[in-house]
Formats: sequence, C-alpha cells, structure tokens
Amino acid sequence: MYMLPRFLKSVLTSLLPQLVQLVNISFETGAFPKALKTAVIKPLLKKSSLDPKVLNNYRPISNLPFLGKVLEKVIYQQLTYFLLSNNVFDTFQSGFRPHHSTETALIKVTNDIRMNTNAGKVSVLVLLDLSAAFDTVDHGILLHRLENWVGISGTALNWFKSYLEDRTYFVEIGNCVSDKISMTCGVPQGSILGPLLFNLYMLPLGQLINSNNVSYHNYADDTQIYVSLTAGEHGPVDTLCHCIEQISLWMQNNFLQLNSDKTEIIVFGPQTQRQSVISYLESLALKPKNQVRNLGVIMDSDLNLNSHIKAITLSAFTI
Repeated sequence: MYMLPRFLKSVLTSLLPQLVQLVNISFETGAFPKALKTAVIKPLLKKSSLDPKVLNNYRPISNLPFLGKVLEKVIYQQLTYFLLSNNVFDTFQSGFRPHHSTETALIKVTNDIRMNTNAGKVSVLVLLDLSAAFDTVDHGILLHRLENWVGISGTALNWFKSYLEDRTYFVEIGNCVSDKISMTCGVPQGSILGPLLFNLYMLPLGQLINSNNVSYHNYADDTQIYVSLTAGEHGPVDTLCHCIEQISLWMQNNFLQLNSDKTEIIVFGPQTQRQSVISYLESLALKPKNQVRNLGVIMDSDLNLNSHIKAITLSAFTI
C-alpha cells in the first residue's frame, strides 16, 4: 500500500505524460474512470488489547486506488481555489480548510465564552453529534448544493456526478474477499474530496442557525452552538432549544441523524448565576454536564482546563 506511491515517484518522469493525459481526458469528458471507483475495506482492530472476536472493536479502513487520489488532488486544489475566490466557505466552518483547524475552532468558541463571562454573562454551549454523517450524504442533494449553492455547472458538475455515482467496495480479511457492493450514498471514505464535499453539503445549516440568532462554530460534522444570557434571563435558552429542534428537522430532511445520546450541554460563567440557568435547563428535561470533551479538549464549567491537564498528565505517565 505504501510502496506503490513511492515507486511511482521514482518513475514519475516517465509516467508524467500519461498521468497528465489521464487527468485532462477526465476533466474534458466530465467522467471519473470507473476502474478507480472501487474501494477495498480492511477492518483494523482499534486496540491490540481488544477482543478480535467482537466486530465493534474493529475500525473499517477504506483504501482507494492511488491514481484516483491523484485525480482527486487536482480537483481539490482547483475547487478550493474557486471556493476561496468566491467566498463560498461558511465563515464558521473550520474543518478541512486552509489555515483552519480544531485549534482555531476551539480558540474562537473559548474566546467568545470568556468575553461573555468577563461581561458578567452566562454561556450555554451545546455540542451536537452526528451518527456516521459522511456515510449518509445523499448524492442528489449534494449535486444540488454544488449547482445552486456553489455555482458549478456543465461538464464540471457532470464530473462530480460521475465521481459520486456507480461506486463499489468489497471487504478483504487476510486471503478472504467479499463480493462487491454498490455504494448508493455517502462521500467515499479515505478520499481527498470527501471531507470538502461534506462541508459543502452542510452549507445551509449555518444559515439556519444564524436565522435563530444563535452563535455557532463547526468542524466538519461537529457542531457547537451557544448563547449568552444575563442573570434571570431565560429567553436565549428557549431560542437555543427551538434552534436545536430546527436543526434536528433539517438533519432528517437531509438524511443525517442527530445523535441525542452523544449531544452534550455545558454552562459557563459566574458560579452564582450558573445554577439558575442549570435549573432552568433541567426543567426542560436537559441535563448539563460539569465537563465535556470538545474536539479532543476537556472543557469544564470554570474554563480552567484542570481536567484536561490531569487527563494529559495521566496519559503521559501511562505511556
């Protein structure tokens, strides 16, 4: 798997004319080669200490043809340039964008919460979790986004249609190989374009949240929504709850599933004011937590990061 790209690099000078021809023909015809649409899925045990007989202990690793990724990379660069030039990206989407990361997303949200706290306000943060979001993307809706939200048409749109449709995959374990199965939805796992296309699929969500006057920040399928309120004020919490209902309905209409079991709520701000907001949330059958894990960082209600530091220290000593 790793030797093939290294080998191609060593003979790139000889193969470059053929690679350029392959890319140009694909773009000119608006077709992605069918031979490059098949993925091999190899289950990988999440940890060596886990029971190999339990299927849930495996992570499916999707391997795509290398030449297909070369094609994707060229399209990715051109599409990213187009999106940046035309300001198509959601301002508050940090996933899979140049100069954006989990770090920039965390800094933005944490800074907003600290500013609210300094102003004597309480902040309520909700971390929304999606179930297998990349796997349930509807191809028809995605193509509609590319045409009507991004502005792609003609041969370019046909290329993306060809790229998404008629894909297959099979599972390989040792010397055993399964039958090929058609992939009728979702962006290809392990692909270069998949995460970027998912961001474009989610474009309307930002507008929906904005229309409710709720702050938000996304990192791919991880959505953070939050509001601030003063002592004795509960209106923003009601607005937040209404926004969550609208998000849930939007998810259903777009074949995405909001995972209520993994969605978490946390309250920040002056301790004397927090309890009133927590009590109100509990009256709405919502259960805030004292700490949550947000994009790999443990955040607590006091925003002192003590819990996160302890977890990192424990992990370091364990290693």
